[in-house]
Amino acid sequence: MTDEPLVRTRIRGEQDVFTVRQLGREVAREVGLEAQDQTRIATALSEVGRLVVAEGRDAEVVFTTPRGRVPTLQVEMSYPALPEDAGRLAAQLTQVRRLVDTLEVTGNGPGTLVRMARRLPLGAPELTRSRMDEIRAHLADHVPGTPLDELSVQNQQLIAALDEVRAQRDDLARLNAELEETNRGVMALYHQLSDELEETNRGVVALYAELDEKSVQLRAASEAKSRFLANVSHELRAPVTAIIGLGRLLTDGSSEPLTTEQSRQVELIRGSATDLLTLVNELLDLAKAEAGRIEPAWTDVDLKAVFGQLRGTLRPLATRPDVDFVVEEPGEPRLRSDEVLLAQVLRNLLTNAIKFTAEGEVRLSAVRTGDDIEFTVSDTGTGIPPELTERIFEEFYQVPGSQALSGKGTGLGLPYARRLVGILGGALRVSSEPGKGSTFTVCLPVAP
Repeated sequence: MTDEPLVRTRIRGEQDVFTVRQLGREVAREVGLEAQDQTRIATALSEVGRLVVAEGRDAEVVFTTPRGRVPTLQVEMSYPALPEDAGRLAAQLTQVRRLVDTLEVTGNGPGTLVRMARRLPLGAPELTRSRMDEIRAHLADHVPGTPLDELSVQNQQLIAALDEVRAQRDDLARLNAELEETNRGVMALYHQLSDELEETNRGVVALYAELDEKSVQLRAASEAKSRFLANVSHELRAPVTAIIGLGRLLTDGSSEPLTTEQSRQVELIRGSATDLLTLVNELLDLAKAEAGRIEPAWTDVDLKAVFGQLRGTLRPLATRPDVDFVVEEPGEPRLRSDEVLLAQVLRNLLTNAIKFTAEGEVRLSAVRTGDDIEFTVSDTGTGIPPELTERIFEEFYQVPGSQALSGKGTGLGLPYARRLVGILGGALRVSSEPGKGSTFTVCLPVAP
């Protein structure tokens, strides 16, 4: 469909009101509206035109089928008037609103604009460009009838409406008789059900009260969990860092030499403390995200620089000879986002992919799709069963049977990445097949 008008016409007097009414019915028929809707459009146009003529105004009428997901016939009637006339006219068109789906009356600069619209039925023919050209050609050849012709058409429509009302009245009378007979049985059943419903309602009210109480407790527990994670993580960082420092001092060349067994045990302590510090930092980051304490610092991000940094920092992790670590040049060089948060998201996804890929490749790419940029991290690792693709975004959850080939997973990287993507105004989704690998896609707006 197109916004190019189907037809234009003007109202300069009472004769033109009849012409516009006929034209409106003809346009409605051509675009596929049903007979009753054709009459509604024609009547609405006639009523608005009558009010315009009564004020001694000339109006322009434009029929269009605007672009949109729902096919619609739209009629715009504009005429010169004072701004305060729009409110008065809107009050006079209360009944007309019932004839169309939407009706707007606005002050259009030095004039007034009345816009009416009616949705086309589902079975209406598709309004392709060629079909629209046919309709315009047909409307150009349309010859308006006389007021007497229009009166005859209105009488025929009225007779048809009366016949339909009479048939509906007969059906209603028959249904009323059946309903009266049915009501006697229904009333007996109603009294029985009322007693049962009253008893059930008491249980439902009690259940709702319990659910409300549980909801309050759940919110309080969630807030307490976030505070606990933040406080515990913050308190653990200092002693864990001290353990790492002490281990480094024990193995330093300037200290007294240790035996081989002592050196091995100190390295075990340092490794465990380093893993614990990583977990503590991830818990603290996750608690901040859950508490809404992360505010993006919006800047113009150079994706080439970000990709180069990721390539350099993660290359040492991809040490398996059978795995290719590929970072493609981004298809879109810049976007507006938080560089630190974006790099953290991509680093978490790439690190996770490297951990679970024994052979094949881990690849990072970025392409622009409309107003968004899609970052894709794909691997040829173990993959994830379809029923578990949402559970991997739960805190501390790990796919049963999965084993990281390097490092230890905490189950916090993916939940934290999804929360950061949400803070940046985007979405994170995953597609995977066991044994064939996974693909994580981060979709972010170019200019949020």
